Amino acid sequence: MSIWTRIADAIAALRAGESLSAIFEKLRTPPDRSVAFTIAVIALGAKMAKADGTVTRSEVAAFREVFHIPPQEEANAARLFNMARTDVAGFEDYAIRIKRMFGNDTAPLCDLMEGLFHIALADGSYHPSEDAFLSRVAQIFGFDDRRFARIRAQFVPDATRDPYDVLGVDPDADLDTIRAAWRRQVRDTHPDRMLARGVPEEAVKLAEKRLVAINRAWEDIADLRQ
Repeated sequence: MSIWTRIADAIAALRAGESLSAIFEKLRTPPDRSVAFTIAVIALGAKMAKADGTVTRSEVAAFREVFHIPPQEEANAARLFNMARTDVAGFEDYAIRIKRMFGNDTAPLCDLMEGLFHIALADGSYHPSEDAFLSRVAQIFGFDDRRFARIRAQFVPDATRDPYDVLGVDPDADLDTIRAAWRRQVRDTHPDRMLARGVPEEAVKLAEKRLVAINRAWEDIADLRQ
């Protein structure tokens, strides 16, 4: 059974009156956790795309860049997207449910935030309403301001890019410590690691921009130290 077929089952359950809480409770463990991840990205992304007042074709197309959707499964993905994009109301409930699912394991939540940023910037602009939406989701996920700023800097062109923030290290850390942080983040960005923590295979391309930012930060710091 494909991930999209399982998503279709979840959509049917929602339409039949089953609560969102009950559905996410069923999807707490692998491999079903990848279904919950996908539902969260599509639903939150659709609601965020609506946050600036309109859903553009480029934002819809961004889903196709984040997720490879087989032609035979497009109807299921579109159905969930259309259900979620009606308005912004209810996005906090989705964020709370996904936070409860992953608990203190913030790595998949970071993956999800990056997917949302990818969708937010798909139309070439970053609206204040989108920033407020994403900031609130980050708060629910338990991210502090520094971590949110680090993720935002990967996507928003005019955002401040502090290489130390990107690697999550203090500016006064020694080079060996910084190198270790860089290597750890590169390992955590590997597709196998992402699959293990619940990111579906269709979405591992989410790591591309993160890896670019991580390597660029290390190169900048190494050049400064030299």
